[in-house]
Amino acid sequence: MRRALEFLFTRVLRSRLGIALAIAVLVFGVIGTARLVSGSGDGGAGVAVRPTQPISTVDPEAGEDGVLSSPPAAVAPKTRPGEPTPEQVAGRFTTAWLAGPGSTGDAWQARLRPLSTPALVEKMAGADPETVPARRTTGPPTLRPRTETFVEALIPLDDGTLRLELVAPDGPWLVDAVDWERS
Repeated sequence: MRRALEFLFTRVLRSRLGIALAIAVLVFGVIGTARLVSGSGDGGAGVAVRPTQPISTVDPEAGEDGVLSSPPAAVAPKTRPGEPTPEQVAGRFTTAWLAGPGSTGDAWQARLRPLSTPALVEKMAGADPETVPARRTTGPPTLRPRTETFVEALIPLDDGTLRLELVAPDGPWLVDAVDWERS
């Protein structure tokens, strides 16, 4: 017996074949123990029993959140009494923005500052008013309300469309982003 154990530990378990056999015995031992502990249930019951109704993990009363869901209801932007509406702010900002060519950078910035968020004022610092690509508006602003305090305004101009993002987190509406689309 001693020689058999010595042969097992010195030769067989040090070879690749011996290690593979030891792992196989260990795996089959764990599987066999798991089957003994879990009991003898009906192995085919999970496949043979079919539900009579579809299984749903979603509350049917909750709203749709999928890609093909219906668009959300339109949200009206909130404006405090006595303060300008998003359309008015967009119009004033557009007028000040278009008045850039021919004026100094400081005067142009001064006209835009009261209608802009601090973040936009910082982004536009050093901007050249001569780079404004349009000269006049060709129609009134079109609003796309996103939330009660966030609105996108599209203003048609003679050489494209000016897109403004207006926010009103704490009160008055201010322009937070300016984008330009050529026609």
